[in-house]
Amino acid sequence: MRYTLDFGNPLPPGWTELPEDDRHRHWIAFTDRVGGFRPGVTPESWPAITEPTPSVTFDLADTGGSAASRSARFDAVNAEALRCFVTEFADEPTFVVLDWQHPGYSFDAATHAATRDTEWRVPVYPNGDYYIFAREGFAEGTFGHPWERTLCVFGERLVATLGRTLATWLPLKRIDGQPCQ
Repeated sequence: MRYTLDFGNPLPPGWTELPEDDRHRHWIAFTDRVGGFRPGVTPESWPAITEPTPSVTFDLADTGGSAASRSARFDAVNAEALRCFVTEFADEPTFVVLDWQHPGYSFDAATHAATRDTEWRVPVYPNGDYYIFAREGFAEGTFGHPWERTLCVFGERLVATLGRTLATWLPLKRIDGQPCQ
């Protein structure tokens, strides 16, 4: 797994911390876009957002396996998200990254992808907090829920790319916010 554990380290290439005013503005825009944000650790409070249309939500629940297989899955989801970010948004590969109750970031996916062995300050795969990677305006992006252990991919382009490729190996939990049978 490649991600920054020590937030005292300098930011990896492609990451810029958002000023507090911008972070606050983006959280308001996100919660407006998804009908509010309802954090919670119990199933009664899930999902934490009203999942947009179009969207696909993947089940990331640990189905067993070794620590190595869990680590490989973490890396694979992050790598596939990055691939889709830089290919689908090649003209402007910048994303807003929100990490609940932590700093927010502007994320240049192309710079991150082009930097050898760079670390993720915040991963796409939720590993202990709510993580949002989205385009300005929140019409396209991902929402990772650490307690439900899900990843929601939303917006036409990301559903058609990231959603499609993740669906080849991750179980679907919801489509457009509706449970899968």
